[in-house]
Amino acid sequence: MADDSDQEKTEQPTEKRLKESREKGEVPRSRDLSGAAVVLAGVAALMAGGHASFVHARNIFLLGLGYSREALFSDALPQQVLRAAVGEALALFAPVALATLLAALAAPLLLGGLNFSAQALEPKFSRLDPIAGLGRIFAMRGLVELGKALLKVVFIGAVLALLLRHWQPGIQATGRGSPMDGIAEAMSLMGQAALWFGGILMLLGGIDAAYQKYDHDKSLRMSRQEIKDEMKESEGSPEIKGRIRQVQMAQARRRMMQELPKADVVVVNPTHFAVALRYDDGRMGAPRVIAKGADMLAQQIRLVAGSHRIPLVEAPPLARALYASTKLGQEIPAALYVAVAQVLVYVYQLKQAATQGEAPPPAPNPEVDPDLMGPYR
Repeated sequence: MADDSDQEKTEQPTEKRLKESREKGEVPRSRDLSGAAVVLAGVAALMAGGHASFVHARNIFLLGLGYSREALFSDALPQQVLRAAVGEALALFAPVALATLLAALAAPLLLGGLNFSAQALEPKFSRLDPIAGLGRIFAMRGLVELGKALLKVVFIGAVLALLLRHWQPGIQATGRGSPMDGIAEAMSLMGQAALWFGGILMLLGGIDAAYQKYDHDKSLRMSRQEIKDEMKESEGSPEIKGRIRQVQMAQARRRMMQELPKADVVVVNPTHFAVALRYDDGRMGAPRVIAKGADMLAQQIRLVAGSHRIPLVEAPPLARALYASTKLGQEIPAALYVAVAQVLVYVYQLKQAATQGEAPPPAPNPEVDPDLMGPYR
C-alpha cells in the first residue's frame, strides 16, 4: 500500500501529462484578460481616428437634429436618414470592430498560446446533466468564479461612480452649449470613461491570468504514484521487462547451443568458463566465438561439446580473456591471435595423432596479457 505522501499531488507534471492536457484543450485562459484587451483595443482604435471619429459621430447626431421643412414632408426622408446613419456608423465603428476582433483572437495567445483541440469540439452528453451542472456551480471553482464576478462588479461600479461624480459638471454642461461643443465633450468623457474601464479590466485581467495559470498548473500536478504508474505504462513494468529479458536470453542460448556443434575447439578454465571457437579461413579473418558461458552454462557447453566430440583445451588465462574481451558472434581481438593459433595448432596435431595412432602432443600453455581478462584475472 502506498503511503499518504505518495498520494499528495506535489510533483510537476510530466511531458506526457502536459501533452494530453493540450490535446484535450485544457490550457490556461483568462476571460478578464481577453475582455480587457478587447476594450482597450476598441478605445485605442476609436481614439486613433481622432478628428475623423468626431466628424462621423457629429454627422450621426446631426441626422436626427436638423431637417428642412421640405424634408419633413418627404416620403424618402426615413430611408435617406437610415442610409446616411448606417454609412456614418460603419465608418465610425469599422476600425473599432476590426481592432476588437484582432484583440479577441490574440488575447488568448498571451496566456495559453495557440492550441487547437479536436477533442474539445466533441459533444459530451454529461454536460447536459442538470445534477452535474449544479455540482459544478456549487463546486469550489464555481464559488471562486462567482466571488470574482461580484468583486469585479463592485470594484468597477465604485470606480465609475466616482468618475461620474467627478465629471458631473462637465456632463451637465453638454446640454447648455452648442450641439457641436456638447458632442465633443460627450465623446471626450466617453473616451476617458472607456480608458478607465479598460485599465481597470486590464488590472483585474492580469490578476486573473496569474490565478488561472496557478490553478491550471495545480490541477496538472501529479502524485508520485501517478508518475510511477505512467512510467510503467510507457516503459513497461519491471516484471514484464524482466520476463522479456529472460525469454530473449533463453532464445539466445538455444541459438548458441545450435551453433556449438560447428565449433573447432572449446577453451575451458577448467570448469568456470567455456568458450567455443570456430575458424573458417575462407570466410573469416580470424577465429570467431560462437558460444561462451560461465559456471552452469559452461558445464552445459562442455557436455554438448563432449557429445559431439569437440576437443576441450584447458587454458585458464585464455578462457578468461576470451570470455571477457569477445562478445558472442565476434572475431577474437588481434592481441589473442598467437594464443588462439597455438590452441588450433594443438587441436590439428591432436586429430592427426589420433588418426595415425600416435601419442597425443603436449597441451599448449599460451601466454595472455592479464589486462585482457578484465575482472576475471
